[in-house]
Amino acid sequence: MTIKLRSKRFFYENCIFGFQKYTMSKNIVGFSKRTKEEKIDWLISNYFNGTNEAKQLLKSYWNSDEKLQRIHDEFIENTVSNFYLPLGVAPNFIINNKEYTLPMVIEESSVIAASAKAGKYWGSRGGFKTSILGQEKIGQVHFMFSGDPKKLYDFFNAIEHLFYSETSEITKNMSVRGGGITSIKLIDKTAELNHYFQLHACFNTVDSMGANFINSCLEQFAKTLVREASNSDLIKEEEPLEVVMSILSNYVPNCVVKAEVRCAIDDLEEEDGLSKRQFAEKFVRAVEIACVEPYRAVTHNKGIMNGIDAVILATGNDFRAVEAGIHAYASRTGQYRSLSNAFVDGDDFYFELQIPLAIGTVGGLTNLHPLVNWSMELLGNPNATELMEIIAVAGLAQNFGALRSLITSGIQKGHMKMHLLNILNQLKANDNQKEVAIEYFKTTPVTFSSVTEFLKNS
Repeated sequence: MTIKLRSKRFFYENCIFGFQKYTMSKNIVGFSKRTKEEKIDWLISNYFNGTNEAKQLLKSYWNSDEKLQRIHDEFIENTVSNFYLPLGVAPNFIINNKEYTLPMVIEESSVIAASAKAGKYWGSRGGFKTSILGQEKIGQVHFMFSGDPKKLYDFFNAIEHLFYSETSEITKNMSVRGGGITSIKLIDKTAELNHYFQLHACFNTVDSMGANFINSCLEQFAKTLVREASNSDLIKEEEPLEVVMSILSNYVPNCVVKAEVRCAIDDLEEEDGLSKRQFAEKFVRAVEIACVEPYRAVTHNKGIMNGIDAVILATGNDFRAVEAGIHAYASRTGQYRSLSNAFVDGDDFYFELQIPLAIGTVGGLTNLHPLVNWSMELLGNPNATELMEIIAVAGLAQNFGALRSLITSGIQKGHMKMHLLNILNQLKANDNQKEVAIEYFKTTPVTFSSVTEFLKNS
């Protein structure tokens, strides 16, 4: 038998052609300009083998109200459907002597139950107290300058007034509401990075989160800085000044809210064989561990964020920005630590949380998303500082509920009870099976295997 040998070039050309054909088949130009139907058809054809089920699943999540669906479509680019998360409520919160029911958007089964339980617990013990410790937000113009730093500082002092005057059109509406630019400083960062300087600006954005406002001001600062540097007698003999970027910071260590609860130890409950004082002291030790052990602190703070993020989402705020700023704040001492603190003072128990929060009640999704409007109305249409206080309370309540379980019965008992319905739905249990299973697992540990076995035998 004769074997016909192919040249290396033949194999190279065919392999490359096949690779291009495979990789280029899912490359598309002008995708964003296509209609929603055309986008979906392309996705189904290229990623789902043209199956009608995949297309119908997307459409089943569309809102039947076309006008409402159009609002959702225009929140982002390339929308193909809606991705639902449950909106629940946690009642019985008393914050600064005012009653609230908190809107919470989250997929984790036990979060709202724990928050509601904590709200009720502290509602009968005087409720939650809060205070605003600051409202300052930060933005920076990052630039490089290789000349004499003293000349640069002299130059900055000479033109500082222009940063305010040349942003007056941007700031006038904010100024009417009591906000605006509060300070601008030139900071020498050359010890950390050669030739690196920054304009470090502070803002008060009142009831808006303020990202667009801050970034607009910063970009004007940069234009003013470059223009004046090119004309300045002070530094024109030096190397040209180069702006790298102008952007707000999501780290807001001076935009801080504090939430706290306190009561006499005798007003606590006996928990799982612990006396009231034993419970208080064990609770404090649990928080102290999170203050010194980063591995524990991350999970401890994640529990706090369960409550915070849920209210952030319900009120149309940016949970990613809030998360980034809060976790940076937890590391401000050089080690990642607990955001909350607990202590016993004589016969009294104290539990508190202090976090940075840059949020808004105007602008963004607040005025666009119907359920955000609903959530804000549920809360009494709070201003930004009031919403900061409510969000901090949600975090503290969630932390209390988690720690209370951890130091007594354990976290899994309550969590898995709440997770039971998810398991039953995953196993496609019918309504009758669900009813019987819920009754059975009131006294039986919940695991995936135990629920599977129960359904098999029921």
